[in-house]
Amino acid sequence: MIMKTISVQGSMGNGFAIDMTCGNHQVLIDQPRAAFGTDTGPSPLELILAALGGCFGTIGRFLAHQRKIELRGMRFEIEADYDPAGLLGRDKTVRPGFQDVRVRVDIDADLSHEEKLEFMHEVERRCPLADNLLNGTRLHTELAV
Repeated sequence: MIMKTISVQGSMGNGFAIDMTCGNHQVLIDQPRAAFGTDTGPSPLELILAALGGCFGTIGRFLAHQRKIELRGMRFEIEADYDPAGLLGRDKTVRPGFQDVRVRVDIDADLSHEEKLEFMHEVERRCPLADNLLNGTRLHTELAV
């Protein structure tokens, strides 16, 4: 098995802003004003949902190419529920992460409803982010020396 490693780097900016470098790209992560941020970028939780949509779209294009399907487009509406008491440390019995993630996909292709459903399930099965959300990934955290 050949493993591939990707990496990003980042540091804290002003207030709640976090500056991340992802390859050749800069991403500014922040919190909304209601959460004491300056709203200069999406929150980390919004970025996860956006990345999930990006992953679905990328895998959708791969799959359409492999199956020789003319995929004219895909649209995504993604929402998730979480209990802020968990991440704020107010209730240790509450998970800080998402409780539910809902993805609504509109597929523009000459496929039947059943074919679109099967296509969407295959996209979900092959999406690394969906896999991480569904199955978890080992997380190793350490202090830099």
